[in-house]
Amino acid sequence: MTAVSDRRAKTDAPIHDLLAERWSPRSFDPRGEVDETQLASLLEAARWAPSWMNTQPRRFIVARRGTAEFDAIVERLAPFNATWAAQAPVLVVTVAELRDADGEDVAAPDYDLGQAVAHLTVQAHALGLHVRQMGGIDGPALAERFGVPDRFRVTTVVAIGRYASAEVDVDPSLRDRDAAARSRKPLAELVNPSDWS
Repeated sequence: MTAVSDRRAKTDAPIHDLLAERWSPRSFDPRGEVDETQLASLLEAARWAPSWMNTQPRRFIVARRGTAEFDAIVERLAPFNATWAAQAPVLVVTVAELRDADGEDVAAPDYDLGQAVAHLTVQAHALGLHVRQMGGIDGPALAERFGVPDRFRVTTVVAIGRYASAEVDVDPSLRDRDAAARSRKPLAELVNPSDWS
């Protein structure tokens, strides 16, 4: 089993510590909790994220471990995701509003939702929590289970909790994944690229 050491990003330019130190494990402590004050803070950070024309085309379904709603979410995750996400104390289904109540298309709902989840993620790190987002979900089944109207789309599920310390029994393959080197494409590939491949 590989040990997880310093996970700080090796950046090419200075960035805020909260951003450099944030990372997304799969090894959640099944004994860990997210209290009501912390959860409210995370959702408040999401609420105050930037939003196009302040339309806020995002919704969240929040479930705590030990509830029928939490189990329903886990059942609708891809099998691998279900194995580790079930250990997190909180799961959040993220939902994008594609059309408003009048049937008009919403501009950039995924961008808007992404802003909200990013703010939630940074706030979580500030509180000593970890967040892992996952796309391996059955979105239509989640929408059906939670009565999400057709003008919305279930987009991701977010696991929130505390990283499992070395004393916590976690699948060694998860520890190995968590210890893998962090990497990002160089800025030259992302900013004013000459090659769009």
